Amino acid sequence: MSEQGETHKPNRHPTPLHGGATTTITMLAAAATATAFHSSMCLSSPKPEQSILLTTKPKTLLHEHPLYQTTHPNISFQFKEKILCLEIMGVDSGRALSQNPSLHAASLHSIHAIVTFLQSKGIHVKDLGRIFGMCPTILTSDIKTDLNPVFNFLSYDLKVPDQNFRKTRFRDLHALAYQDPILLVSNVEKTLIPKLDYFVSLGFSKADAVGMVLRCPGLFTFSIENNFKPKFEYFAEEMKGKLEELQEFPQYFAFSLEKRIKPRHMEVVQSGVKVALPLMLKSTDEEFRELLIRQDRK
Repeated sequence: MSEQGETHKPNRHPTPLHGGATTTITMLAAAATATAFHSSMCLSSPKPEQSILLTTKPKTLLHEHPLYQTTHPNISFQFKEKILCLEIMGVDSGRALSQNPSLHAASLHSIHAIVTFLQSKGIHVKDLGRIFGMCPTILTSDIKTDLNPVFNFLSYDLKVPDQNFRKTRFRDLHALAYQDPILLVSNVEKTLIPKLDYFVSLGFSKADAVGMVLRCPGLFTFSIENNFKPKFEYFAEEMKGKLEELQEFPQYFAFSLEKRIKPRHMEVVQSGVKVALPLMLKSTDEEFRELLIRQDRK
């Protein structure tokens, strides 16, 4: 979850490869997209009560594709297979390789293991393209040291039940991975726990802090120094807000301080009316103006 008005656009230009390799990858990607729905290729056909997994069998329909004939010495047979498999999952391979250079050396077997693990946690194959596309680092993460600690933290520290990992907000790991996949490779001790500790230091109970991140998982992706501290300082000193308001509306921290919070608050102050925090920030500009007019007439 990115802050509204402060979204960072990722670099969409892949790192150039040697010679005509980039052109070949583009051709492979186009071919994969065109044939994805007409062959099993990298995805095995689902059987009753079985997950759709990437296959690591030595021979698949992928090898029959004409682009598997060597077209450039710098593009290996295994690399072509990996590119096609990523594209068939819906991953922009060029962008993924650019953002995660380690993916160049990753084996199809290791990618298969990541997919299998995520599926065991309730993540749908149809959503893997978005998840890996937003955070290609997951494709080369270590299940034992990177992914498992995060899922254990969610289950044991935040008490998110496994059977509810597919519903809404943080009650649903599937939704979490879909919206904020970067969390899946976040360091529990250095990134996630300190966010909870910060809210406790403000006066929230541990239970309240957990409840806030359950309601707004994006809180785990925000910086304490660059987000939480300046926004809380403004909330407490200028807005004279109460902790209960943030407990009920932790999404406050998802809004831009300069582009939304300060301007809206100043207008509310100048109008002399009272507006609830969610209405003040979530309303569109038109709705906000109408809200101030209605409140002023009361």
